[in-house]
Amino acid sequence: MSKEVKTLYVADGEDGVRVDRFFKRRWPHINHVQLNKLLRSGQVRVDGGRVKADTRLVAGQTVRVPPLPEAPDADQQKRERATLSPQEIRYAHSLVLYEDEDVIALNKPSGLAVQGGTKTKNHIDRLLSAWGEGLERPRLVHRLDRDTSGVLLLGKSPQAAARLAGAFAKRRAHKTYWALVVGNPKPEEGFIDTPLVKKGFHDREIVQPAEINEPGAEPAETEYVTIARAGPRLAWMGLRPHTGRTHQLRAHMQAIGHSILGDPKYGSEASRDLSEGLGLQLHHRRIELPHPTQGTLIVEAPLDPVIKAGFERFGFDWHEAEADPFVHMKKKRR
Repeated sequence: MSKEVKTLYVADGEDGVRVDRFFKRRWPHINHVQLNKLLRSGQVRVDGGRVKADTRLVAGQTVRVPPLPEAPDADQQKRERATLSPQEIRYAHSLVLYEDEDVIALNKPSGLAVQGGTKTKNHIDRLLSAWGEGLERPRLVHRLDRDTSGVLLLGKSPQAAARLAGAFAKRRAHKTYWALVVGNPKPEEGFIDTPLVKKGFHDREIVQPAEINEPGAEPAETEYVTIARAGPRLAWMGLRPHTGRTHQLRAHMQAIGHSILGDPKYGSEASRDLSEGLGLQLHHRRIELPHPTQGTLIVEAPLDPVIKAGFERFGFDWHEAEADPFVHMKKKRR
């Protein structure tokens, strides 16, 4: 059994997740009976208070994790995590876009998962051992889908991670994604306010539009703007999520009839016809939020080769985009 009491922070992408699912994702070997015993005895606490298995978490909250039974192969997993090869350490550091005393910003490539799972042995979380273990180990404060590329922020201390996660929770983090979608959305810019509900499990999990009162439905809001078009066939979009639901951007674009190219889960017949040979055309281009200790942090990620292939195929020049394509929309709303 691990003797360590941990304090974890609820990441932006985990906003609204149930306590039992929060634990299941991290410690799949902990069964329902074991977790309920820990909850009933008050050993698991959220922001210092007792909670139940079905309590929904909010991004930025702290979760007290008591000593837990080790998984059967936990020792081996620890050794694998702590013993990165020199090549892996160099690779991890090659992903850095920005680093200071509080923050690391990585340029996550398409195809590399952020966290591990039963079938995922290579992931960003493992590579963080390149910076050390214990208090030296950077902390994830949000997530990106495996096939989404772009900016991924990490806190270099518990305090920095908490402040970054708090900025996400309070919607003070302005994220700009670039996507290539089928067709031309009309109007050219707008706001999608469609609740989403999860269906299925693990690799087969998918989210779908839902009624707000449907069991399991979670509010989801996305702002969008058209940056450029390639005729009537497809458009280069700027997307800004105001909530952090699983697969939110992919599901919302499908919901309005403009699926993101290269998306096997949320594609349409029209998007699949245009996607031959392309991976997911979704890239976290830019983030702007309060720095944990000073001023404002702005980080941009250059195009990943996967989405760059789409830009080249359809003749888009990424230099033509405004740094923040949503600035003029803010002015309109005033």
